[in-house]
Amino acid sequence: MAERLTYEQRLRESFVATLREAGEFFSGRGDVYRTLQRLAERLDQERIPYALIGGLALACHGLVRMTQDVDILLTVEGLAAFRARCVGRGYTLAFPGAQKSFRDAETGVRIEVITAGEYPGESLPRSFGHGLPKPVAFPAPDEAAEEREGIRVVNLETLIELKLASGVTAPRRLRDLADVQDLIEALHLPLALANKLDPSVREKYVELWKMAQM
Repeated sequence: MAERLTYEQRLRESFVATLREAGEFFSGRGDVYRTLQRLAERLDQERIPYALIGGLALACHGLVRMTQDVDILLTVEGLAAFRARCVGRGYTLAFPGAQKSFRDAETGVRIEVITAGEYPGESLPRSFGHGLPKPVAFPAPDEAAEEREGIRVVNLETLIELKLASGVTAPRRLRDLADVQDLIEALHLPLALANKLDPSVREKYVELWKMAQM
């Protein structure tokens, strides 16, 4: 039996396939959205706390840009529960030996997990002692989640704070800074929002806010 193509491979098959899925995505349909809905229902059934982050969290807050995966914030215990209860039962490892990367077995869409305690721009949680302590870390899902149309998503202030910390920490994550500037423009966010952010990222928010006014 031929191996089933992943979501990314299907998009690369043809320009028409990419356009079709993009149209579905911007209409709130398509495989990525179906994957999110199925995943949220499954996590609720398993009583695993979660919060949506990444590109789909941007969409929940009003800035829609196409993304090829679903990014979910879990606790370390939640990740262990997901691996034990869901892998092999509707979900697969994204690649052999994967620890936090999975795929929806039906849609082939990739699911990336970030665990509470990780630092934005890095790939290991604080408990692993990776890097120096930083003022901004991914919170526990229940500490920063709000519900939007049945999906628990990280709140806007936390999302902005995490993206700023990621962009400042990792030069390869300039997309995160661009996302914040796009949010400022699209949602007409106020300069005063800086006062609600961690002091370590306030200056960067102010800089991006001023650029957005141009």
